[in-house]
Amino acid sequence: MRIAIASDHAAVDLKAELRDWMIEAGHEVADLGPHDTSSVDYPDYGFKLAEVVADGTAERGVALCGSGIGIAIAVNRHPAVRCALVNEPLSAELARSHNDANAIAMGARLVGAEMAKACLAAFLDTAFLGDRHQRRVDKLRFSVQEPAQ
Repeated sequence: MRIAIASDHAAVDLKAELRDWMIEAGHEVADLGPHDTSSVDYPDYGFKLAEVVADGTAERGVALCGSGIGIAIAVNRHPAVRCALVNEPLSAELARSHNDANAIAMGARLVGAEMAKACLAAFLDTAFLGDRHQRRVDKLRFSVQEPAQ
């Protein structure tokens, strides 16, 4: 699978560990940066990740920052990307199976490397269930929805 990974300065070490782990598992990984711990702005890297997932260059995206919150918000600004903030594998699995998430976000200050790998494995190994979930995912493609009757 083609996977893009990006972070801010707080998550550079976790990003490198996850990148190497995915490569060892046989995935093609695009590391979008940054490549050192100099202070950067997470929205810049979140937007970059969203663009490569949305245009199909990467099939899935992994976004990391200190808490995971800021970069998840940045990635989700793109209408073609559904990025779920996850802290444990069940959330990652449900993000894929129910929400067809094409990106996940995690916080390097909140999730250790082994838990991050478990979340990532669940995210990469889980298929979207479709069926009733597809109708709901389709509604996410629009910025404004009429309330359900």
